[in-house]
Amino acid sequence: MPFLLLSLFLLLILFQLLPLPSGLLKILSPKTYALRHQLLMTNDQLQMTTLSFFPLATQVEFFKWLTLIGLFFLLLRSRLLDDKYRVTHQLIIAIMLVGVAESLYGMFEFFSGHKYILNLDMETKIASVTGTFINRNYFAGYLLMVIPLIIGFLFSREATQINRFRGWRERLVSLDGKTLLIGFCVIVMILGLLFSASRMGIASLLLSFTLLSLFFRSPSKEHRFSRTSILILGLALLWAAWIGLDFVISRFLTSSEDFKGRWVFWVNTFQIFKDFPIFGSGLGTFAWVFPMYRSFHLIGVATHAENDYLQLASEVGMVGIGLLLILFLFLLYKAISGIRSLSHRESGRYIGIGGLVSILALMFHSIVERNIQVPSNAFLYTILWAIVLRINTNVLNKVT
Repeated sequence: MPFLLLSLFLLLILFQLLPLPSGLLKILSPKTYALRHQLLMTNDQLQMTTLSFFPLATQVEFFKWLTLIGLFFLLLRSRLLDDKYRVTHQLIIAIMLVGVAESLYGMFEFFSGHKYILNLDMETKIASVTGTFINRNYFAGYLLMVIPLIIGFLFSREATQINRFRGWRERLVSLDGKTLLIGFCVIVMILGLLFSASRMGIASLLLSFTLLSLFFRSPSKEHRFSRTSILILGLALLWAAWIGLDFVISRFLTSSEDFKGRWVFWVNTFQIFKDFPIFGSGLGTFAWVFPMYRSFHLIGVATHAENDYLQLASEVGMVGIGLLLILFLFLLYKAISGIRSLSHRESGRYIGIGGLVSILALMFHSIVERNIQVPSNAFLYTILWAIVLRINTNVLNKVT
């Protein structure tokens, strides 16, 4: 089913690029026909034109989606879980190291006052930790996917030792160096996300830990929450408070003003969706269509709608967003089914829960930000889906 839905989505994008007779275009998308006619320099009638308002941008986005879809099925069909999750663990460790490196680099550049992103002088643009990302919210979105996954990996290392220890003292004494190092890496990444000062990113992080503390509680249900996940978050918050959170807190004081600005963006973007309801204006065409609907003064170019879903709906219409919604619900159902089929003593259960929480955290963050359009975030998002769906081979066979 995923193959069918994604194939139909790609066919929709190709249909947006297909030159159509003007009469058919007027029926399928009256607004596109009207705009094309207005842009004609003469009184000649339209001959053949596309549903996409800017075909070149749509073509670029088509190849991006084709690459991500190809990666998804490649990972889904590969032997990630062979040899007792060995390859999966190596992949997760690589993801963790990238997240830690981004966090350490970002904090060094910000707190040292150097304020460079690689070789670019960003003195006037860096107001918080961003790693190698140009935008704090893209950086926060990336860490939102890494942190829950690594916490799941941390719990998976102790999956076979559940109920082995009588109390938290025995459990603490039993921790090995690798477990402590992974826990320290998680704390470093939490610090990086906090000092990014991304308000929705921090809210999504708190939501992630709420879910993790509920899902990772003791199987005997003697505790309502997982003490380990709460301890990790608590240590990170204490360390961040010791360093200083004044500029982070000040960002939350301006939330209402920024929300008003985003609301105007959303209203204007929704107007695009109303004018291109069925097939959209063309995938990737937002930056070219939005100026015609903008109701406020803006210095520069609006490249995104501050909402991944609303922008996607304006670009691919009800047909495209409907296909993606059905795909998401189907994959979510299969992922949950796979996780529930595993016992509390199987490490894959914790990796699956961590990966699924990572996916949901990014999607929650995308309500007010651009994430899935950022190549690095889209790349990791695709990998997470493959990992979560591969935790149970029986479910995998049903998915593919």
